[in-house]
Amino acid sequence: MLSPTRARATLLAAGAAAAGLLLGSLTAAPSAAAADQESCRPDGLYRTPGVDVPYCSVYDSEGREKMGADHQRRVIGYFTNWRTGKDGKDAYLASDIPWDKVTHLNYAFAHVDGDNKLSVGTDGPENASTGMTWPGVAGAEMDPDLPYQGHFNLLNKFKKQHPNVKTLVSVGGWAETGGYFDDNGDRVDSGGFYTMATNADGSVNQRGIDTFADSTVAFLKKYGFDGVDIDYEYPTTMKDAGNPLDHTLANARRAGLVKGYGALMKTLREKLDRASAEDGTHRLLTVAAPSSGYLLRGMETFQVQKYLDYVNIMSYDLHGAWNEYVGPNASLFDDGKDAELAQAGVYSTSQYGGTGYLNTDWAYHYFRGSMPAGRINIGLPYYSRGFKNVQGGTNGLWGKAATTDCPAGAGLTACGDGAVGIDNLWHDLDDNGKESPAGSNPMWHAKNLEKGVVGDYVTQYGFPADTTLTGTYVRNYDSTLVAPWLWNAQKKVFLSTEDEQSVAAKADYVVDRGIGGTMIWELAGDYDWNAAKGQYEQGSTLTSAMYEKFRSAAPYGATRSTIDLPSEALDIDVAFEQFPLGDSNYPIGPKLKITNNTTATLPGGTEFQFDYATSAPANAKDQSGFGTKIVRSDHTAANNIGGLKGDYNRVSLKLPAWQTLAPGASVQLDFVYYLPTSTPSNWTVTFDGASYALAGDLARGTTLVQPGTGTGPSPGTEPGGSGGDCSADAWSATAEYGTGTTVSHGSHTWKAKWWTKGETPGSTGEWGVWEDLGSC
Repeated sequence: MLSPTRARATLLAAGAAAAGLLLGSLTAAPSAAAADQESCRPDGLYRTPGVDVPYCSVYDSEGREKMGADHQRRVIGYFTNWRTGKDGKDAYLASDIPWDKVTHLNYAFAHVDGDNKLSVGTDGPENASTGMTWPGVAGAEMDPDLPYQGHFNLLNKFKKQHPNVKTLVSVGGWAETGGYFDDNGDRVDSGGFYTMATNADGSVNQRGIDTFADSTVAFLKKYGFDGVDIDYEYPTTMKDAGNPLDHTLANARRAGLVKGYGALMKTLREKLDRASAEDGTHRLLTVAAPSSGYLLRGMETFQVQKYLDYVNIMSYDLHGAWNEYVGPNASLFDDGKDAELAQAGVYSTSQYGGTGYLNTDWAYHYFRGSMPAGRINIGLPYYSRGFKNVQGGTNGLWGKAATTDCPAGAGLTACGDGAVGIDNLWHDLDDNGKESPAGSNPMWHAKNLEKGVVGDYVTQYGFPADTTLTGTYVRNYDSTLVAPWLWNAQKKVFLSTEDEQSVAAKADYVVDRGIGGTMIWELAGDYDWNAAKGQYEQGSTLTSAMYEKFRSAAPYGATRSTIDLPSEALDIDVAFEQFPLGDSNYPIGPKLKITNNTTATLPGGTEFQFDYATSAPANAKDQSGFGTKIVRSDHTAANNIGGLKGDYNRVSLKLPAWQTLAPGASVQLDFVYYLPTSTPSNWTVTFDGASYALAGDLARGTTLVQPGTGTGPSPGTEPGGSGGDCSADAWSATAEYGTGTTVSHGSHTWKAKWWTKGETPGSTGEWGVWEDLGSC
């Protein structure tokens, strides 16, 4: 999540290069929960083996989140810890939040401290989270029943009045992914997520992950949060991604970042599940996810989606002053004219299928490939981005801003000419303490620019009270993009904005497609009109507009598949792995590994089918003789102007006629595709006249069986069967195993990398607890 305020460079390479397709791994299905709780589990959500997770405390019997009768879709607002008013600028406190309009609040930010624990710094009167007070501020009176003060006190005070609103602590962000700010406000380059989750040699740092996860559980209980939101920017293999201050640490670990991210999310899910079972209340685990095809190309198939209650897409910062291409901050659709994509050959290179990938609709479809629509939320920016000295384009749109030197510390060699001064109110400072040109403004200031008003707040930002505006800021709107912007023809300034028209259109998009809701960065940018002063100020106009759209909407989409899947499922593992590092991963060529964990031999000609998202064109293929072909595409247009028309491409591949797959055996094939997609889903396998689902899809309503028998394991056991004739003891779902213990399972021998219980060998993925020592 980008903070337009902390002292850091604002430049991201969010859309700077062509993208490549990413696929991922499926894990084995969880053991059966108590019937009532399992009925509430969201479709595709992983459940910790052996734990009776209290899903029904948060979800209904359809697996939809319970948020109150007038909240059919999520409105998630980020609430930041630094708008305290102590710096002489307007505060934004818990009392300013439109509590009746939001469903969730993400508190930004906590960080990973030097001991790999979740922290908001040392307690004390200057700690905004736990110690600060606001004497004389109406609504900011402390709740005397709580043992802490600060924002956490106020959040819990208002939660008592609005019990349907859930709060999550958000960890990381742009500035604090690879380090943190100490009590003096100085950044400590501790390594943050990069070193907590991944060792210097690229291996998983399970000890650091366990420490962080344990501290997270304790933190949520201590301060009354309903869950944790991980804002790790970014666990991608793309070189120089993320904050330039973190590049040295991150680049050295690129090969292991995705594995570490997966291990982190799995560990958090399992520890939260165990704590939830103890407390009787399900704890939420969410992430802020990139929308950039460039970043997602280096995140394989975003395999962590199965551990998340939902994902919040950072579908903004799609264009900005990190390069010269002038475009919208957060367009909903592609229009086929994106100058950055055109320069990269996206529209003219046949493999891309004319698919423009710098828009919200593309990012939504990326995640739709592996998740129900209701477990996805699209991001809305309550801030602008902009350029000056823009040449060409239509009132600046798709023009160019001359390249110029980048702010100190930006980590880039050439940037676009970003807007400054009165057009950059929420600017950050570069490493030399100078203004970072970015055209970053809260929407209330952008509305005043549009109206020709100089608000009385400008003195708080260093401008004299008699400041006047040069030129006029004319509002423009493109209905294909769903994007408003301000154009000052005299100054050649372009400011990409959001307003009632664009937010209403995006809310309609959410409703029409069954999407879970929206996520806002950040609430303090919203506006209201103050008639007495004749100016726009902080308010809740846009948030209220979304609430009104959502309050009477139909329930969100709770099912991942758009076709009827078999009710019987087999323990056959499929994993997309061995991805080259992102910068070398185009076209994308992972290995697809299929492992038969059943007791039956799969004959030659066995057919596998699966769906992958229409974020990638319908041109996937294999190079290993499995006859991969697209049997259905929900999007058949020559481009995605105005949006992708459907969710899935359905693929068929078959075991060659001469090849069988015995119990415990694996087969591997080379796969190729061209734009990112998340983990393929909705698998079926057909042989001997019967079709089955795959247990690893974690679909609601499926029963694990052995082929041809209609029977599964006894209650409390996991898929995979016994160890057969192997010398090591057969794995048991109820036994505890220490580091180095070997077991037999599925005709293979497995070694535990650390203590484990209830995790099926072969189901935990390459970063999991079990190391495959080979067949036996």
